[in-house]
Amino acid sequence: MAHKPVEIVELAGDAGKYKGNLTPGNWLIRSFMAGLFIAVGGALATVCSTGTTIPGIKSLIAGAVFPVGLIAIVITGMSLFTGDTMLIPMAVFQKKTTWGKVFNGWLWVYIGNFIGSLFWAYIMAVGPFCKGGGSELTIFGQSAIAISEAKTLPYMTVGGMGLWSAFMKGIACNLLVNVAILLALSSKSMVGKFFGIWFPIMAFVSSGFEHCVANMYFIPVGIMMGANVSWGQFIQWNLIPVTLGNIVGGFVFIGAVYFWSFKKELSTVAQT
Repeated sequence: MAHKPVEIVELAGDAGKYKGNLTPGNWLIRSFMAGLFIAVGGALATVCSTGTTIPGIKSLIAGAVFPVGLIAIVITGMSLFTGDTMLIPMAVFQKKTTWGKVFNGWLWVYIGNFIGSLFWAYIMAVGPFCKGGGSELTIFGQSAIAISEAKTLPYMTVGGMGLWSAFMKGIACNLLVNVAILLALSSKSMVGKFFGIWFPIMAFVSSGFEHCVANMYFIPVGIMMGANVSWGQFIQWNLIPVTLGNIVGGFVFIGAVYFWSFKKELSTVAQT
């Protein structure tokens, strides 16, 4: 069975209220695990798509396995920045929490996601992506370096338009991520939640959109193994514009749009 659309929006507000009341320590633990889970999906996508030479099929394979991260996050109750750009503001729209809790939550979850992603990046860099822990890379490590450079250098090459491209890809990505979260909320069964998450996430990865938390894994793991990308270049040409795009995609295109679409039907909002 599935919830009605207006019920999904109300459930999103309830989830945002719950998250807004978390303590910093709880935020960090949950967001660390969420960053790690997203990195697990990123690493799996790298491994499974390596060696495939047909571009569309390569993207489809990566997209097919990447959703494991968000599935684990949603079902086990961890905290992901991109999802919280929609959930906590949705609670504010429904008068269930405050803007102060929105920005407090965003700060802690972003930090925790970054730490968790870096932790898994280090595991992959000294584990499956190299031979015996030495300096010689496996074919998967070489692929990881190529991905790291592809997510940074092309944006640098075209300058301002590169920043705009990364920003727009960030919007599209988080629009789909938060559709996945709403679809997960719509279902009362494990199987329904699985497929509700899987299809939109597969779509964003296969399409080549940009996810800031995934990139906290993809680009650093390449840097750790010698990619031609600096930490400053990663932050300037990918992380900042993608993060801003993700905020717009989740906050505006899903959070605000769905709230205003069902505002008059929500039992928790005073009628105007």
